[in-house]
Amino acid sequence: MVMRRLLFSARILSVAVAAAASASARIAAPYKGAIATNASTGTVLFQDNPDTVSPPASMTKLMTFAVLYDDLKQGTLALDTPVVVTAEDARVAMLKKSTEVWLRQGEVFPVEELIYAMMIQSANDAAYALAHKAGGTVKIFVAQMNDKARELGMDRSTFRTPNGYPPPSHRIADGDLTTPRDFSVLCRYLLLHTDILKYTSVKTRTFGSGIRLDPVQMTNHNHLLGKIPGVDGLKTGFTDGAGFCLAATAEREGRRIIVVMMDSPDSRTRDLNVQELINQAFAAIPLGAQPFSRDPAPAQGAASAPTRPAPAAAPPQSGPQVLYPGLGGR
Repeated sequence: MVMRRLLFSARILSVAVAAAASASARIAAPYKGAIATNASTGTVLFQDNPDTVSPPASMTKLMTFAVLYDDLKQGTLALDTPVVVTAEDARVAMLKKSTEVWLRQGEVFPVEELIYAMMIQSANDAAYALAHKAGGTVKIFVAQMNDKARELGMDRSTFRTPNGYPPPSHRIADGDLTTPRDFSVLCRYLLLHTDILKYTSVKTRTFGSGIRLDPVQMTNHNHLLGKIPGVDGLKTGFTDGAGFCLAATAEREGRRIIVVMMDSPDSRTRDLNVQELINQAFAAIPLGAQPFSRDPAPAQGAASAPTRPAPAAAPPQSGPQVLYPGLGGR
């Protein structure tokens, strides 16, 4: 009897030690991968596991915007094109652990209203309805997302949804996948060739005003807006499999940087480390450096892909200051 109790106690201790080790490992990693680049030149300013493949979660919506912008530029869509919410679109609003504006079948919204919902509220139903409208089917639209990824040289990225929602299997390999380096390419493309900041810089906005009896007050999920000087985008993301992700951009004294961080353990750790990287990145760019400027609108279908960030010639020997909840946070 005594031996059994000893064996049981040993098993309990073993489980506790394993759990503590696992928790310690999670605390020790502020992110899975990160990169900071100069938006003007594409030069890498910092990198730490930038080619690690991981789910982007709702950052996926930046690629959705890229494809939609091509349609707007080519005239197959307009910002005031009406989108009729289908039963399929409305079902997305009922998904568990989802963010949405609660679209209902038969409602009609202009394209731009849904773009604001997608970028501010991170509404999965709005992204789905836009993809459905633009592609005819969501499957066709997702294929266009992957075509765009290949066009931009995002060779380690695969998109399977227009909104980053996890697959029914809950297997990471079955969902959207990318890397910090690939995503920095997409971010730079959007900054150079689109008006993405028109949407990502908005902190709050009402969805459905003048259309619905019950409009939704939307609040941007990017907590760095209005708190960190110069930050005006781009997109957050979170799922259980992806962790907390953020593609951020900021402009100071004509210089613009991009920071992509993926799979942080919580939003506060992510935000503090992104903030630290933003400051480090600006410190690495001289004040007299080439200022950022958006390229003039190219001819239809003539947008060129930005240069893919190459590995930094001399990457920093130490990463950003690691800040954990309750430990040195600012």
